[in-house]
Amino acid sequence: MGNAELPAGAEYARRVPVPPGRPFLDTFKANLKETFFPDDPLRQFRHQPAPRKLVLGLKYFFPILDWAPTYTFSFFKSDLIAGVTIASLAIPQGISYAKLANLPPILGLYSSFVPPLVYAMMGSSRDLAVGTVAVASLLISSMLSKEISPTQQPSLYLHVAFTATFFAGLFEAALGFLRLGFIVDFLSHATIVGFMAGAATVVSLQQLKGMLGLHHFTTATDLISVMKSVFSQVHQWRWETAVLGCCFLFFLLLTRFFVSTDSCRTLLSKLIQHLSALNVLNFEISKSIYQPNLSLNPLDNDKKQSKRNPRFFWVSAAAPLTSVILGSLLVYLTHAENHGVEVIGHLKKGLNPLSATSLTFEPSYLMVALKTGIITGIIALAEGIAVGRSFAMFKNYHIDGNKEMIAFGTMNIVGSLTSCYLTTGPFSRSAVNYNAGCKTAMSNVVMALAVMITLLFLTPLFYYTPLVVLSAIIISAMLGLIDYEAAMHLWHVDKVDFCVCLGAYLGVVFGSVEIGLVIAVSISILRVLLFIARPRTTALGHIPNSMAYRRVDQYSMAQSVPGVLILHIDAPIYFANAGYLRERISRWIDEETKSSKGEEMDLHYLILDLGAVGSIDTSGISMIEEVKKIIERIDIKLVLANPGSEVMKKLDSSNVLEAIGHEWIFLTVADAVAACNFALHKCKPNDSSCEDAV
Repeated sequence: MGNAELPAGAEYARRVPVPPGRPFLDTFKANLKETFFPDDPLRQFRHQPAPRKLVLGLKYFFPILDWAPTYTFSFFKSDLIAGVTIASLAIPQGISYAKLANLPPILGLYSSFVPPLVYAMMGSSRDLAVGTVAVASLLISSMLSKEISPTQQPSLYLHVAFTATFFAGLFEAALGFLRLGFIVDFLSHATIVGFMAGAATVVSLQQLKGMLGLHHFTTATDLISVMKSVFSQVHQWRWETAVLGCCFLFFLLLTRFFVSTDSCRTLLSKLIQHLSALNVLNFEISKSIYQPNLSLNPLDNDKKQSKRNPRFFWVSAAAPLTSVILGSLLVYLTHAENHGVEVIGHLKKGLNPLSATSLTFEPSYLMVALKTGIITGIIALAEGIAVGRSFAMFKNYHIDGNKEMIAFGTMNIVGSLTSCYLTTGPFSRSAVNYNAGCKTAMSNVVMALAVMITLLFLTPLFYYTPLVVLSAIIISAMLGLIDYEAAMHLWHVDKVDFCVCLGAYLGVVFGSVEIGLVIAVSISILRVLLFIARPRTTALGHIPNSMAYRRVDQYSMAQSVPGVLILHIDAPIYFANAGYLRERISRWIDEETKSSKGEEMDLHYLILDLGAVGSIDTSGISMIEEVKKIIERIDIKLVLANPGSEVMKKLDSSNVLEAIGHEWIFLTVADAVAACNFALHKCKPNDSSCEDAV
């Protein structure tokens, strides 16, 4: 039923009203609040007395004050088991990743002591287990080694690493305080898949130094440099080291088949679904270091994992520490260190020494420390927040991303002052923490205490630990991050996303980690800019026996309306796309006019469906005004359908609404078509008497 057939009151009710005006400051405040405070974090403080506000403020920044008063002994038993379990994983991984970062191995233990204590007080995730990660370690190594030699200037290298960690923490905390966490979203799912796979490839190839017992190795991370360094020293390969490394690598990969569980399978399947839905952050992490065979289809995972025993998750969790113990015993009993098998050597006993005075802010090294800190900080945030949110969704509790950033930032700032390097919440440790039955963040405290005992009493036991075992641990962990199934899924679903993924991978493998990130983020931003600058305009047609109007290129039954061209604009109209839209609309009209020649009725009305146009600027308004003038010269009337409130306000305040005519603005496309059909049969489109009739 068209507007002309409606009673006067109903016809007026279906007109599109201009929203009431609001003061600029009110609108600006509302937009600012929606951008930076969408979760309204201050709502809990409203109408509360001052003492209560103080308590709520302390609980906001220190969640431990919220759950500690209700903490029970049964919770502690669960957290104790989980903490000891993740400590068995954190100790060998910490030593391995510190070596990967070209830092003293003891720093890996230091970094598993202080930061988890800070996170236990300030973090809001119950399942996140804090520690060092391979990718951040690789980034620190590759970026700092370009400016400072870790072998020739070890002290300076160490100081700049602490400074980079300090800047990373400062950057993370600033993002949280300023509510700028959305910046992390620029690392898309495709970017992370490609970047992680490239980083895993590079890290694994660099471990050939340890696996082959080489003394001299390139500091470059690209594939060509690494392979040239490996094959130019064939005469220096040590068969004893290679055999030992292959045996332990086989053992570590074998134990991963024991990890699967009914509960773990359900958890990881849900994590994959959640991370895919979020389109954010570290989808490949949800594949887990311990779950390399997870498919994108949870049903496939059920088939692959149905025969595994849930009681044996600890076998894979304890495998790295078991490898360290067995490797150390083997070297000690056979004196393999005298036959070319390198060992860790002396590890200093004692707790973290203060490193506040070790931070260096010299101008010559400030920029490399700042750049390293920001890049590693973003990667650490992407991983930690994605993992924390995923576990929270699975266990049905909420974590605040901005509070997590503050917690990550604080623990890295404190860590940089206490001889620690960058830490976050890796999925490997967090998955083990969950499967061990953790209830609260107290499991991080237990892990830290276990590491403290190791630092005080057990570090001499690591003297005979072979470096090749650490290389095997790193390679085993990295293989789970090469997610070819996710890459194939991207190819089938979205070719542009696959190009982003491939660009990140090739950039990391053949260039450097920074080049890979820049390529991937550049392609992603270019895609966004192209979407904004070249929005889709599609022709709509009528679906028979309904009031619906849909895309004619999608619905074969959609029928065009004689004398009327209906175009749907698929994005906000800004200065970047106004010129393109004007040209594209003109082209649509030319094509429609040519195709309609010789038919009974030529084109008389252009309906623009603005349902997807959430906002418009002055360039967009000028574009609409120009389109109106252009088409009126060829006797075509401009009609608008379904404009939003902001569009209506801008059209009204610029007087374009008056030029078009309120009577030619309609609530739906169906109303607009009905009015056009009525006018076509009653009068000419640009006849002034027609406007009164409509």
